[in-house]
Parts: sequence; structure tokens; C-alpha cells
Amino acid sequence: MATRKRLSPEESRTAALEAARHLLIESGPQSVTLKAVAGRIGRTHANLLHHFGSASGLQKALAQHLAETVCATIAEAVEASRAGIGSPREVVDLTFDAFDKEGAGALASWMLVTGNEDALDPIVETIHELVDEIAVHAADAHRAVREIHEDTLTLVLMALGDALMGRALARSLGLPEGAARDRAEALLVSSLQRAAAPGG
Repeated sequence: MATRKRLSPEESRTAALEAARHLLIESGPQSVTLKAVAGRIGRTHANLLHHFGSASGLQKALAQHLAETVCATIAEAVEASRAGIGSPREVVDLTFDAFDKEGAGALASWMLVTGNEDALDPIVETIHELVDEIAVHAADAHRAVREIHEDTLTLVLMALGDALMGRALARSLGLPEGAARDRAEALLVSSLQRAAAPGG
């Protein structure tokens, strides 16, 4: 008779969050339930209750997990772009993919519809921390923080909107599917050029 591998509490929690992320991407946010996640990783409903307390607790933890994963990826792209290795387009694509392919957009809309708005706090806070960390390296930190906050707000709102209705809207306007990404890239390039200009 096969026995289940005993996982540490941290390993069990991480496995549950990864399973939740896969369910989110595969079937949408409504599929992220304690029962479904427990079934996916071969644990009990009670085990997940112990870790997350409730379905909304699981969703909030998933938002935190997505935020950390997404922001770590975006941070690497931003740093690469600043070092001349990466490009603004990579930052745009990573942000848009986070909300589309990684499911953060679907999770955000589900949280708002179900009244669990505080579950979005981890995403907002993690992005805010990332932006502040990037701005710290600027010569005129005060001005840079404001401009980077504005760029981040624009980029995240564009990525969220595109994840939720971008394809349908672009199609109805007769624009290519990647039009929002192209526009976001142009805005980011313009912002970086202003920052690099003398007195910028």
C-alpha cells in the first residue's frame, strides 16, 4: 500500500498554492476551492483549512503568492532593461502575461465580484514595494518615485484591462490583438527617454 510523502507545513502550503495557481489558469477563479486544491495535491479539506482558514483565505494567499512571483519576474526585467540587457517590451510582456496567462486579472475580478477586495492588497502592496525599490536608484529620487508610480499605475491598469477584455475590444475597434501591449511599450519607452534626458 502506497503512503503519501509527509510534507513540512511550508511544503504543504507551497504545494497548495501552486495547485491553486494551476486551477486558476486552467479553469478560472471559481475553480479555486479548498476541495479542488485538496484533491489536486492529495490532501484533505481539513488540512487546507488548517493552512488557510477558509476559501477566501486561500484566495488571499494565492494573490500574495502571485504578487511575489509576478513582481520578482518584473523586477528582473526592469533591472535588465536599466542595465541595457533587457527591453521595455519585456517589462510590458511580463506584466501583461502576469495578469493574463498567470491568472492575476481573473483572480482580481473574482475577488471584486465576491466582495473579497482585501485579497487584492498583497498584489497592490508588492507592486508598490517593487516600484519604490526601482526608484531608489534614481538620481532625483523624489521625482523618480512619482513618475515610476505613474508609469506603474498605467502599466498595471492597462495589463488588467487587457486581460479582462483586451482581445474583444481590440477586435471590435479593428485593432491587432497586441495593440494594448504596443501602446504600453510606447508609453514606457517615452517615459524612459524623458528620464534619461538632461534635467529629466
